Amino acid sequence: MIKKLFLGTLLMLTLPMSAQSELEKEVEQVVKTFFEGFHKGDTLLMKQTMADQLVFQTAFKNKEQKDVLKQDDVAGFIKAIGSGRPVKEKWEERITSYTIKVDGNMANAWTEYEFWLDGKFSHCGVNSFQLFHDNGTWKIIYLIDTRRRSSCEASASKN
Repeated sequence: MIKKLFLGTLLMLTLPMSAQSELEKEVEQVVKTFFEGFHKGDTLLMKQTMADQLVFQTAFKNKEQKDVLKQDDVAGFIKAIGSGRPVKEKWEERITSYTIKVDGNMANAWTEYEFWLDGKFSHCGVNSFQLFHDNGTWKIIYLIDTRRRSSCEASASKN
C-alpha cells in the first residue's frame, strides 16, 4: 500500500514537470527557428515565428554612457535581414544559453548571445523574447535585446 501511494505521488509530481519541459522545448524551438531564418536571410521563416503586432526594442548605453531604450521598426529589421545587408556579409548570432519560463499561454525566453560579423566578434548581450500561445502556435509578441562591447572579452576569447 505504501509503495503504491509513493509511486502514485511520484507520478503526479513528475507529470507536470514533463509537460512543462515539453512547453519549454516548444518555446526554445520557436527561438531557434527565428534565428535559423535570421542566419539564412529567410524572412518568411522568421515571420512564421512572429506575431503581427510584434514590439521590437533595444536597450543600450550611448557614447555618453547614458541609458537608451530604442523602439526598432520591425519592417526595417525584416528588410535588413532579407535584402538590406550585403550578400557576402555574414551575420551570426550565437546563443550561449537559454532560460525559458512558461505560464499557461505566455512564455519568456531569455537568451545570452554573442554577435559575430564576418567571423569577427562584434558585441554581446541578451535577448528577452515574450511569446503568446495563439491557438496552438507560439508567436513572438515582444523582443528586446541589450548590446554591449565591454565585458564581452571573456566570451569572445573562448571561440
